[in-house]
Amino acid sequence: MSEMLYKVRGLGKVFNKLGSSVCALGGVNMDISAGETLGVVGVSGSGKSTLLHILGTLEPPTEGSVFYRGKDLFSQDEEELSVFRNSEIGFIFQFHYLLMEFTALENVMMPCLIARQSLAVARQKACDVLERVGLSERLNHFPGELSGGEQQRVAIARSIVRGPKVILADEPTGNLDKKTGFSVLDLFCRLNEDYGVTVVMVTHNDEFAKRMKKTVKISDGMVADAN
Repeated sequence: MSEMLYKVRGLGKVFNKLGSSVCALGGVNMDISAGETLGVVGVSGSGKSTLLHILGTLEPPTEGSVFYRGKDLFSQDEEELSVFRNSEIGFIFQFHYLLMEFTALENVMMPCLIARQSLAVARQKACDVLERVGLSERLNHFPGELSGGEQQRVAIARSIVRGPKVILADEPTGNLDKKTGFSVLDLFCRLNEDYGVTVVMVTHNDEFAKRMKKTVKISDGMVADAN
């Protein structure tokens, strides 16, 4: 039986905008096992990205609890949450957020250097993950010299260079054509199969979501369907 990674209970999130309260999530309950791939689907504004941000501790919930390996995440202080994010989570977004003045290799080295690893170690780790995502021939190319799919692969390499246990991907194929989008999904599946990385991907595309082992539909801030 797989280890329980995330246990979410009674999760709610309310935003205050222009003096009004907007309920993004209400009463969400879900479990995510280690080694799982999960597609989170729903229309724009349904709350799926808010859920992902809370799982990654980028956003605190208004109510409810999020347990990670049995530990209540939001009972920790910000320093502890920062350590959690840096050691356990790899974030991937719709836009790649690469530094355009640095090469693919240098972009991927950044998390290691920020963690005060040596230049030699950072370079070796970056080379290894860029090879893993099929970009060993593009190490010294700048982002502007890469295709959209290649840019997103660099972003994925950057997110996994420190060996996270979980990838949280928010519309990672949103700026890509369908064929390139499927190639990114194939990469997620390989990372899951070869290294046991847990993948939680938010998407509005049901076809993409079905490539994950499980899917959850969020509607009006609640889990409407899970399979």
